[in-house]
Amino acid sequence: QVQLVESGGGLVQPGGSLRLSCAASGSFFSVNAMGWYRQGPGKQRELVAVIRSGDNRNYADSVKGRFTISRDNAKNTVYLQMNSLKSEDTAVYYCAADIQRDEIIRTVLRYWGQGTQVTVSS
Repeated sequence: QVQLVESGGGLVQPGGSLRLSCAASGSFFSVNAMGWYRQGPGKQRELVAVIRSGDNRNYADSVKGRFTISRDNAKNTVYLQMNSLKSEDTAVYYCAADIQRDEIIRTVLRYWGQGTQVTVSS
């Protein structure tokens, strides 16, 4: 059983900051890419940021320069530091991780967290 548990969402004023965390737990061999997606009201889910092996990071254009993704491999945890938040950042944020369950059977599956609400409003 693999679980991704997110924390850190909430209500913040425009221009404020929040830090999201997502920890992977359970039985698995390795965690490959980890990332954050979001789904705003009436919108499709979109990629916000991803971090891959070798610290390769990619961001959506809308968050470049404001958001920073990082990870602690020892803790199988990914973080999203969100600064200069805007009302359009309001969404449910989902953590995702590509996980290899078994060392011999190299199948990699994507797992999702339950989502955490981020609301940017004055």
